[in-house]
Amino acid sequence: MSDASTLSRRYTTMLVAVLSLIALTCVAMLVPVPYVMMRPGPAFDTLGEFEGKAMFTFDKSVKTYPTEGSLDFTTVSVTRADRNVSLGDAVWAYFGSDNAVVPKSLIYPEEETAEQSSKQGAAQLDSSKDSSRVAALRAAGYTVTGTPQVAGIVKDGAADGKLKAGDIVTGVDGAKVDSAEQLVKVVGEHKPGDVVIVSIIRKGKAQDIPITTKPAADNPKLPRIGVTLGTKYKYPFTVNNNVGRSIGGPSAGTMFALAIYDKLTPGALTGGKKIAGTGEMAPDGTVGPIGGVRQKMAGAAQHDTAIFLVPAANCAEAADGDNFGMKLIKITKLEDAISSLEALAKDPKAKVPSCS
Repeated sequence: MSDASTLSRRYTTMLVAVLSLIALTCVAMLVPVPYVMMRPGPAFDTLGEFEGKAMFTFDKSVKTYPTEGSLDFTTVSVTRADRNVSLGDAVWAYFGSDNAVVPKSLIYPEEETAEQSSKQGAAQLDSSKDSSRVAALRAAGYTVTGTPQVAGIVKDGAADGKLKAGDIVTGVDGAKVDSAEQLVKVVGEHKPGDVVIVSIIRKGKAQDIPITTKPAADNPKLPRIGVTLGTKYKYPFTVNNNVGRSIGGPSAGTMFALAIYDKLTPGALTGGKKIAGTGEMAPDGTVGPIGGVRQKMAGAAQHDTAIFLVPAANCAEAADGDNFGMKLIKITKLEDAISSLEALAKDPKAKVPSCS
């Protein structure tokens, strides 16, 4: 066999191997992987409009004040629960400074459908609207009271068939309860198997419902009536949050609260600046951590934002990389955000808590 023939065979073998490797690589890059991508989403000015309507509207009976600048809530674009990310997309996102690739299980519980995810996001948004409304009104000096309300019934639990979602709980065994925490405490003073009398209001009618407690699933010594609880708030006036269901999740709560507070108090909280931020808001004003803070920062930076409000628990992540030219303010309570913004409005060089 000639040398030329041998070289030709080697060349053909190498060519086939290279082409096969390229083909396999291309196929591999298209294979779905159990990850989701997180990318910067749009930002929305809470002092402005949402889908053609003022984001917040108030009763005509309450005095509101003009303001300026903007208070943007930020979002993250996340791969849908029913979509699979290819290896190629995951590699591209991993090396993108504004993107993140995380295990799908961290974002979506196992076997959760896109519809279920959407419903959960909508429920979180509704809760965020309530919590931010309560915190903002209280910060502005208004009184907001709350009463425990049944949010759901545990199947085959003690209250199954006796209580209903929406029932307002006013007392247990004749003792008045003013919060979900107090209700749990009073029930917890009994033993599993004890009968408790739960006083409720259902459709405007007061009722006393006897319920035989059952042991908690995680601790048989603790009594439970088998309900999930929320709070029914009584507001001094109506504050409408007109953000629709196209947005989901709880992370806009801080910016919602700041917008309400700014509208109800004299002067511009922003000092005329473009401000953005994130953070889950509790009714007591506590700011909770969120996911995707780097993507939210990148999204805010696209709109020439000067200041970005960061939950204290997210500060390390926020400061780990480019700050996109923004001042990163650390917040643990709504009052922190208000006082920092007021200080910076008076003096741009004022020292306020930061993530750096």
